[in-house]
Amino acid sequence: MLEALIEPLSSGFMQRALAIAILVGLLCAVVGSYLMVQRLALLGDAISHSVLPGLAIAFMLGANIYIGAFIAGVVSTMAIAWIRVRSPIKEDAAMGIVFSAFFALGITLITVIQKDNKIDLNHFLFGNILSVTIDEVRHTAIIAAIVLTVVFLIYKELLFYTFDPLGAQAAGLPVNLLNFGLMLLIALTIVASMTTVGVILVLSLLITPGATAYLLVKRLNQVMILGAVIGVISSISGMYLSYYYNLPSGPAIVLVVSGFFLLALLFSPKHGVLIPSGNKK
Repeated sequence: MLEALIEPLSSGFMQRALAIAILVGLLCAVVGSYLMVQRLALLGDAISHSVLPGLAIAFMLGANIYIGAFIAGVVSTMAIAWIRVRSPIKEDAAMGIVFSAFFALGITLITVIQKDNKIDLNHFLFGNILSVTIDEVRHTAIIAAIVLTVVFLIYKELLFYTFDPLGAQAAGLPVNLLNFGLMLLIALTIVASMTTVGVILVLSLLITPGATAYLLVKRLNQVMILGAVIGVISSISGMYLSYYYNLPSGPAIVLVVSGFFLLALLFSPKHGVLIPSGNKK
């Protein structure tokens, strides 16, 4: 058993895959905890789909695709806010409109690129953790360091804003700035996760570890820590499943983390569906 875990790590591509699995599992769980608590899963979905046209345009221009994807994610959040403020359209409808339009544009541009270039950009849609390069690991590490540092520095402010936005505003906190900052952190997290699980499946890694932890612990910091553990284990497990059974890595990671959620949903001491109500703590 131990040999089956250690032997693949003699290969450079598996070492890179392990590094990025740990980084992305940790990053998605921490940032996704805020999304899950604020019930903004659809926003994460909107941003994840919206990065595609930026990625494609950056590739066409020969620019850094990570920067292009991040810019597209920021533009999409600004578009959602603009529609919500300037029209009677509700925020959830604005998210649906923006992410579907951006996603359609991204798919169209990628199709055009692939007609003229023999290059496969589909791994950005579904992820391929076993094919990450050292540059991608470096970029992900830089993004993870930035995001986690910001979360650490403004943890109390984000905590207050997350659970009581009106109280945070009354206390004089810059709630609009905090909201926009959280959107930027989400966009950065999605960009960092593109090559691991892809933009289509990244929402699962953002939401599911935190949701699983939420069924087991109470405090947000506990949800983040336990969610990070679940996210990292799920990413590493999906990596090994992809290696040994020739499975697509993104779906493999999502299936593992979904399995953890199902176990928590069924057997959580406090919320477990199969736990008798008299025995729930």
